[in-house]
Parts: sequence; C-alpha cells; structure tokens
Amino acid sequence: MTQTAPLDIVARAIPAADVPRRRTAGLVMAVVSALAFSSSGPLVKPLLEVGWSISAALIVRIGLAGLILSPALIRAMHREGSFLRRHGLALLAFGLMPVAGCQVLFFSAMQRMPVAVALLIQYLAPVMLVGFVWLRTRRAPSRLVIVGSIVAIAGLVLVVDIAGAHFDLVGTLLALGAAVCVCVYFVMSERTGDDLPPLALASGGLLVGALSMGVIAATGVIPFTAPDVTVAFRGVEVPGILALLWVGGVATTLGYALGVMAVPRIGSRLASFIGLSEVLFALGFAWLLLGETPAPIQFVGGALLLLGVVLVRLDADETDAVSRQDAPRRSAG
Repeated sequence: MTQTAPLDIVARAIPAADVPRRRTAGLVMAVVSALAFSSSGPLVKPLLEVGWSISAALIVRIGLAGLILSPALIRAMHREGSFLRRHGLALLAFGLMPVAGCQVLFFSAMQRMPVAVALLIQYLAPVMLVGFVWLRTRRAPSRLVIVGSIVAIAGLVLVVDIAGAHFDLVGTLLALGAAVCVCVYFVMSERTGDDLPPLALASGGLLVGALSMGVIAATGVIPFTAPDVTVAFRGVEVPGILALLWVGGVATTLGYALGVMAVPRIGSRLASFIGLSEVLFALGFAWLLLGETPAPIQFVGGALLLLGVVLVRLDADETDAVSRQDAPRRSAG
C-alpha cells in the first residue's frame, strides 16, 4: 500500500508544484493539532478531581468548540440548500463515533484498567489503519511503514509506562472500540473537500457529539455535576470554568479544526502517526502544569515514537516522488 485512493484523487487534481507545499502545510497543521489536543488532559484532570463529572466537562468542551466552528457549517448550508440532506448522516456518524463515542469508550475503559493501558490500546489506531488499508487494497504496506509502525508502537509502550499493569477483557474491548472511533476520524476527515468542507464536518460532528452527551447525561447513564470550583496549576489557583473554557475554546477548537484540514493534505495514515505525538505533548503539559516529571524511560520512548513517525514520513516522500515521475507518463499515455 503506497497511498489511499482519496488522496490519489486529490493529488491528481493539484498541480505537481503545489503538492509539496500542500503536504508541508498539512504536516504543520497535524503537529499543531496534536499539540492543541494534548493540553486538554492536564487541564481537565484537576477539574475531575474536585467534583466535575466527565459528561459535564465533555459537553462544555465539545459544545463550545462546535459553536465556535459553526460559521463554517452555516456557510456550507447557505451555499447548498440540500447540504443537511446530503451530508446529515456523515455529520451524525462523525459526532457519534470520533467525537462522543471515542470519549465515552475511552473513559469507560479507563475506569476498568490503568489509564496507560487504555491509552496504549486506543493509540493502536495508526496500526489498525495500516491493516485496514492492507485488507481493502490487498497491497502490503512498504517496509518503511512496517518498520515505522513497530518502532512507533514500541516507543508508545515506553512513553505510557505500562509496567506492572493488568489487562481487563471488557476494558480492552472498550479501548479497542475507542481506537476504531479514532480510525473513523481519520478516514472521514480524509474524504472531505469542496463537497463537504472539513470545518463544516468538524462543527456538525462536535455539535452532534455535545447533544448526544447531553442526552446521555439527562438519562442518568453518566452523572452530570459541574460545581463552582477553583483548580491549582503549580500552586496558582484559577476558576475551574476558566480552565475548561480554554480547553473548549482553544485546545479542542484548534485540535479539530487543524486536524480535519490536515488529513486531506497528508493522508489518513501519516496523519494518524503524527497524532501519536499528542502523547508526548501531553507529558510536557503535565510536567509544566501539574509538576508530573516524566521518567527517563519515557524520554527514550518518545525518541522511538518520533523515529517511527519519521520512517512513515519518509515513505510518504518516496510515494510523492514516484507519483511525480509517473505523472508525465500518464499524461503522455
């Protein structure tokens, strides 16, 4: 497998000179998206420890991000009167799986097993994507992708530090479900374009996710509590709602906006591997905000993880070079 079909179509539609520039922009967007997402955990964790429920934090987080990005959805609906009829199922699927489903499944898994183990299983998504494309196209991934996948996952194991952790069958299945939802996020994002703008998909999905979480909270399946509290970061106390507004208005908004715009530019496979850097950035934010110093082995794991991403990136560069060489031949034929 060298490249997914939707990305091939996009590449052919873009002048060859613009492909490297588009890919570079996508890489930057993907990295900044991972950086933005990574700040959420360290900022939300103190809120959960002082009484906020997961459902309340998620509703504010994704609901606020959906509202901020809503002009893109409104613009798409105004431009095409049948937009909701044509893309309503896509918005619903994006909201129920990558947005709400991923969160609910991951936090449910986290309650049955150590957070590190749940994280490790959820972040198997890039490898699952490689396997899915392999089965769909019946083309084996390149040696660089295989080696990069192994190195990246080895690094991830060291970063999340699962030494002495135990596995739970139900928790494992829930975490695998979260990983599938992550895969759906990348696959659906890759298929956006002029017909379904990335930001419209993100906004619609976030609003659907917030509404679905509201329904779950209203039925009592997941408790809803949002007390007026203060939280401390390195001894500095701030209103809890202020931290959550940052998570929703900045971290989640930028994370989804840049993420869905990056995937069509670089492909779901490379984007999913770059997404692993979120774990590294989260360690940095936990160190900066909460004083949780990473262990030396986690730095080693981070280096391996980045090496794996670089190997997958090199494969993408080789694919681009081959595509540019083949383009004149296809035109001549």
